[in-house]
Formats: sequence, C-alpha cells, structure tokens
Amino acid sequence: MSGKINLFLTALLVACALSLVNAQYQARHLFIELERTQSQARQLDIEWAQLQLDQSTLGKHARIEEIARREMNMTPLTAARTQYLTPEGSK
Repeated sequence: MSGKINLFLTALLVACALSLVNAQYQARHLFIELERTQSQARQLDIEWAQLQLDQSTLGKHARIEEIARREMNMTPLTAARTQYLTPEGSK
C-alpha cells in the first residue's frame, strides 16, 4: 500500500513541477511581449513628438509666405494695388 502512495505522490510531484515550468515559460513569454510593446510605444511617442514639431514648423506664416513668394511669384498686397468694389448705385 505504501508503494502505491509513493507512486501517486511522485506522479503528483512531477505534474506540479511540469505545471510550474509551464507557468514560468508563459510568464517569460508575456514579459518579453510586454517589453516589446513598451518599446514600440516609446518609439511611437518619439515619432508623434517629431510629427508635431514638423507640423508646427511647416505651418508657420513666415514659411508659407516665403514659399508663396519663391514658388508662386506672389507679392504682398499694397494699398495702391487694392481695388474696392461698391454696390451699384451707392456712391
């Protein structure tokens, strides 16, 4: 009878050991995935900050005015070149 109990306890101990190994493997796997995801999140935060900086730089009025002058040959509006329209009959 004692031999059967020892065999049962040995089998139970092996099953518990295998369960522990499996749990540790899953924990390591999940930790690696967590680290990878956090790294990707940090990279996306850096990219987002760079895009916001680019957007603020590209949207500045001085840059837009400079491109309009250089590429479209536009000139600033002066009072001498301004034409005012009035409704007919009102003077």
